[in-house]
Amino acid sequence: MELLQDILSFFSHTLIIVLAIVAILITIAGLIAKAKAQKTFDIELLHEKYKDHEQALKSVALSDAEYKLEKKRLKKIEKEEKAKSKTADSLKPRIFVINFLKGDIKASASENLRDEVSTILSVATPDDEVVVCVESPGGLVHSYGFAAAQLLRIRSANIPLTICVDQVAASGGYLMACTANKILAAPFALVGSIGVVAQVPNFNRLLKKHEVDFKEYTAGDYKRTVSLFGEITEKGENKFKEQLEITHDLFKSFVSTHRPNMDIAKVATGEFWYGESALKLGLVDEIKTSDDYLLSKCKEHQVIKISFEKKPTFSEKISDVFSKALSLTISKILEQNSIIKKV
Repeated sequence: MELLQDILSFFSHTLIIVLAIVAILITIAGLIAKAKAQKTFDIELLHEKYKDHEQALKSVALSDAEYKLEKKRLKKIEKEEKAKSKTADSLKPRIFVINFLKGDIKASASENLRDEVSTILSVATPDDEVVVCVESPGGLVHSYGFAAAQLLRIRSANIPLTICVDQVAASGGYLMACTANKILAAPFALVGSIGVVAQVPNFNRLLKKHEVDFKEYTAGDYKRTVSLFGEITEKGENKFKEQLEITHDLFKSFVSTHRPNMDIAKVATGEFWYGESALKLGLVDEIKTSDDYLLSKCKEHQVIKISFEKKPTFSEKISDVFSKALSLTISKILEQNSIIKKV
């Protein structure tokens, strides 16, 4: 039994090493390919999509006679619209829709947002409108500052900007939302959290307890105010708090600039509010979901949703499959070894 255990252990360790080497090679190949990866650009005509869905439901819900009458009515309307559309002046105004729904701590969707805004600005005019659906609990100050700056490009072009919040636009998410001409929120959407937070665990006492020296060398009095392993001094802690206050003041100033009629002292406490309460405080302008807003615009507007998305490369797909296979293999080996040891 011991011999069998040794043989299996040898082969399992060998397999893990081989798999690890292959994983490293695929990861390197993936990183190289990532630099060459291209984004896919998608356009979806929401006004046409909703119309198709409506007709598909009517074809089932209405009787044959009623549906025939409906089709005749639609044909008449389409004929009239075609006649009108021969002149450029009679074209329907446009609404461009962007989704910012992956609001992680780094605001990773900002890269796609940049491309989407640039594409819209190449064709949009002040007669059009841009609707951005924002979902984010916030994150890094500089990352969300960059995302908000992208939305300000729309305002700078004098194009009406509407932000829709269906679930949450807090902290950095609200930093983005406040750039809009108009903010819509669902009744129970979380809005606000105009504040700054920083959390730093410190292991200095643990290192001292185990007699582990930690040396940190800096040039400049405040190059490192607080750190993970260094001793936190009163001077460094006070400076760190001062930096947080400066960031908070910048946040409040930014919001006040774009929402001048709001009592910033009342809402810049770091608290969040649900949609109905946010409306009373002036954080949002109307209670409405993005679906209701876009549906209400479809009859009189062209509603065009655009999105950029990075297309995964072949090596990234292989790497993903391989990592799952590696994880499964290792778990099986560990399970097998645990059974042998029990025997």
